[in-house]
This record gives sequence, structure tokens and C-alpha cells, in this order.
Amino acid sequence: MASIAEFSKEPKYTIRILSERTGVRPVTLRAWERRYDLLEPERLDNNYRLYSDRDIEVVRWITHRLDEGLSISSAVREYKGFRSNGIWPEALPTVLAPAPSKTPEFPPKTYAEKLFQALTKHDEAAARKIMDSVQSMYDLKTIFFEIFYPCLYEIGEAWYRGEIRIATEHFASAFIRGILMQLLQAFPIYSQAPSLLIGCGPEEFHEIAALMLSVLLRREGYQVEFLGADLPVEDLVMYAEDANPDMIILSVSSELSARQLYKMQAMLDKLPSKPKLGFGGRYFNENPQARDQVPGVFLGASLDDAIQNVHDLLD
Repeated sequence: MASIAEFSKEPKYTIRILSERTGVRPVTLRAWERRYDLLEPERLDNNYRLYSDRDIEVVRWITHRLDEGLSISSAVREYKGFRSNGIWPEALPTVLAPAPSKTPEFPPKTYAEKLFQALTKHDEAAARKIMDSVQSMYDLKTIFFEIFYPCLYEIGEAWYRGEIRIATEHFASAFIRGILMQLLQAFPIYSQAPSLLIGCGPEEFHEIAALMLSVLLRREGYQVEFLGADLPVEDLVMYAEDANPDMIILSVSSELSARQLYKMQAMLDKLPSKPKLGFGGRYFNENPQARDQVPGVFLGASLDDAIQNVHDLLD
């Protein structure tokens, strides 16, 4: 395993990129820098700071120690103890590609088409090469919204037209779901942040959008637990009593699933923690009148809207 010393000191990332790569919000990063003299950014003439790959690994190491139960002051003291003895801690393993560093050869639409071709041929090696390329050229939102979404849409349409088998549709969805799960697990969990349970409503099995939201919210620094598809309301409320989340977010694409949410907020209000209920998905996007029938908060028609609404509700 590489030590943190092996990572470049070249200043090249803004604090936004540092936040994206570590899951720690910019306000927290600035506080750590100010109080503990933890990082060594280069300050530009316009007062912006630029951070290095080494800074990213230092922050990831600190957040890992926080997740293990240390306070921030204890984690920094441990880190500086290593450094005072001339030792660099070992870097944490990661599946995240470096921050986008290459100029795209083609627009995202082209890569969506290439990924479609690879997945419909069950060519996993080609699909992985495509993903290696796009992760070096685009940020997560571009990959999700302009590559994954169009690719999955075309795969669904091809299945509907009878051009591909259901096995192929499942293969493609599983491939993309696997990438999203790797990303979700690669971002650290900031133990002092608001906690979220995210998944799909009862009898709802389309979980890609909920999983994308989970990745993006964990990148924002929230504690996110992704619970997957088809979550029965009563069981989820019982789990919430044990987990004490600040918010539960459910994705819904059918009226059958939406109807089962009507009573959920009242059930949550009986819990000591009284978590908020947020909801969204295709059904509510297509039926605006249904949003008022579910006691809770409609998070918006897009993942960007959902992220901003979560910020407004919890920060």
C-alpha cells in the first residue's frame, strides 16, 4: 500500500474538487485548515487556494480516523505525531479515479452511445475502458446525467422494441449499479453530519436514480445509507426507530408505490427522532397533483433539485 508521501504535492485542485474527492464540505475543510494547520494549499493572487493529491489523501486519512471514533483534535494530533517522527501514514485504498484532468475527445453523448454498444454486446472489458476514459474527463454529474441516463434510456427502449433480451437489460443495469456502489463506498462517511436513509418505495424496483442521489449526497458530506429497492413502509419505520436518521428519502415511479407513502410521515412523527420524509421520482414528476397527497417534502423533479432541497432542510 502506498504512503501519503508518494502522492504529488503539485497544487491543482480547488476546494470544491477537494470536497468532492473527500466528502468533506468546504466549510469544514476551511475550519480544519484554520484551526489545525492541517493542509498546505498554495494561495493564488486572487486569494483562491489550490490543493494537491497529497492534501486529498491527508483529508481522507483524517476522516477515516473520525469514522473509527476519534475526535478531530485527536486525529490531527495522531497525524502530526507521525509527521514529527518523519513518518507518513499509509494512504487509504480508493476506487475513485483522479479528478477530471483530460480534455474530452468527444461530447458526452458519444460516450453514452459507446457505452450502449459495449453493454448490449455484453463486452464488460470495453465498458470498463469507456468508464476509465470518462472518469478522467468528466465530473460525476456529467457522467450520471449525460452518459448513464441516456445509455440506460436507450437500453430500455431497445428492450421495449424487442431488439435486446431482458438478460441484456439486467446486465447493463447491474454494470452501472456496480460502478455507483463502488463510488458510494469510496467516499468517506463523516460521522458528525446529518444522516439519511435512501431507497425506493414499496414495490419499486428501479433503484438507479436513488443510488445516484446517494452517491451525490455522500459526496456532499452527508451520512448516507442506501437501502435499495422495494422498502416496506412498516419495516422501514421500525428500522428508522433504531437508526435515528434525520431524513428518509424514497424514490417512486408508480401510483401503487406512492399510495403506500400516505401514512408514513404520521408514523415517523411518533418516533423520538421524528425524521423528515422526502420523496421524488417519475410518478411525482408526471403527476404534480399527487405531491400534495403525501405528507412529507417533494424534493424536486431532478437530482440537482433534490440535493439543494436536502441542504435547505438539514443544514
